[in-house]
Amino acid sequence: MATFSRHVDVDWSGSIMEGKGNAKAGSGAFTLPVTFPARIGEPQGHTSPEELIAAAHAACYAMALNATVGRKGGSIGRTRVTATVSADKGESGITITTSKLKVIAEGLQGIEKGQFAEVAREAESKCPVSNALRGSLKIELETETR
Repeated sequence: MATFSRHVDVDWSGSIMEGKGNAKAGSGAFTLPVTFPARIGEPQGHTSPEELIAAAHAACYAMALNATVGRKGGSIGRTRVTATVSADKGESGITITTSKLKVIAEGLQGIEKGQFAEVAREAESKCPVSNALRGSLKIELETETR
């Protein structure tokens, strides 16, 4: 079994409310600005841990779905996945509560449209990011074929 890892470095300056930072991918793929006010308020071009979790979940699920469809002899011409991660901010801090996946499969072949939701649920159960998050938050799935 091949083991691999990825990392992101965050360089933060200042306090929680006035401070700011940059999240830089070890691969060099991105450098993204982060601030706490943008995390809980309007993003204003800054990202947040929740948005990064959503990115990871959407990308991983798209791969898991296409792999599952392929194993069943089907294919999808274009897959669009939106992951929406929600959180509550309360007295004890921030709790990430839900990741909702919405998938639109365009040009589905080899699988009946009526069976797609079942295949999509199977793929969600095999998605490594879903499995890492499961038990920590509620994962919802909405499917559509075109």
